[in-house]
Amino acid sequence: MTRFLRRASMPALMGIALVGAAAAATHSAAVTRDSLPTSSKDARKLPIDVSSSKVDYKGDTVVFQDVVITQGDTKVEADHAHATGVDDFENSRWTFEGNVRINGEQHGSLKSDVAVVEFRNKYISKATATGNPAEFEQKRTDNDEVARGHAREIVYNVSDGTVRLSNDAWVWDGRNELSAPELVYDIRAQHVMAAAQPGTGNQVHLRIDPNAHEDPNKKP
Repeated sequence: MTRFLRRASMPALMGIALVGAAAAATHSAAVTRDSLPTSSKDARKLPIDVSSSKVDYKGDTVVFQDVVITQGDTKVEADHAHATGVDDFENSRWTFEGNVRINGEQHGSLKSDVAVVEFRNKYISKATATGNPAEFEQKRTDNDEVARGHAREIVYNVSDGTVRLSNDAWVWDGRNELSAPELVYDIRAQHVMAAAQPGTGNQVHLRIDPNAHEDPNKKP
């Protein structure tokens, strides 16, 4: 059993588990933080769980294969990942690559080629997804539509529940179609905000079709 998985090496205030695939040797460790009830809706008080079919140590970096990491409603999975600061997640940075999928609150999800996930004080604070393009979608609660968008970069701020799309940003909010250099979609309020960049000549484009009831599911 590797040094990363020895119970003595894990902080007493952190819960983490590494579970190998059926064909691989199983690695696991868990420490419960008694003062933080797992039933709390505050994600900052929930444990972080990591599963991977293979774990490799390369200096200060840990490399994972077929990795899934979860905390509360937030789940990140990919073919590969490499990370630093995984022992306590106080200030950890993970890079996920290959078939990256991030599930967030209120059924929001991201798909991308690459995503960088940052932990602050044992909490998934931000995920930056990049791709050609990276994609976002969320099932709306006020109707049967699915809001979706794409851009070359999408930043999911877990704390305030927003996704910021930049570089060829496009969003269908369930009713209207918007494109701009940058768009911000509020997952909790389920609405989109857009602003042109002063002095650049870039414009916000809004297309309203009063007869449309279906997601156009197309790129501008």
